Amino acid sequence: MTRLNVNGRDHTLDVDPGTPVLWALRDTLGLSGTKFGCGAALCGACTVHVDGQATRACVTPVSSVEGRRITTIEAVTAGSDPVGRAVSEAWVKHDVAQCGYCQSGQIMSATAFLKSLPKGKRPTADEIDVAMAGNVCRCGTYQRIRAAVADAARAIV
Repeated sequence: MTRLNVNGRDHTLDVDPGTPVLWALRDTLGLSGTKFGCGAALCGACTVHVDGQATRACVTPVSSVEGRRITTIEAVTAGSDPVGRAVSEAWVKHDVAQCGYCQSGQIMSATAFLKSLPKGKRPTADEIDVAMAGNVCRCGTYQRIRAAVADAARAIV
């Protein structure tokens, strides 16, 4: 049995300790917002937060996150997270999503990045590009992503 804290709730799962967090979330807990993209931690579609850090769920075994806090896109966009809310609102304002498949991972990475900044710090375009570099968007909306992250940063200052 594996114990996970997901979105503030404790769960006991009957899964192999090597099961990737992605599949525990999707198949066992029914949280389908975290997407499978590449399965090799290269595209970022599966990004979740583990103790506030952006983490690729497709290659992270559940055994490595027992006793830690996992946050998924469902919690970040639910409205109670002010940074997640600012990022989600900026995504809509800048019409970031095209096909939408990568967006949960993009939003999770952007939220973790903005939370990591010192209070009042506005990131430069280069800092945003570095922070978001591990997330692939097949539709190529990178300029809108950068604008949305910058806008969200202004909103949370």
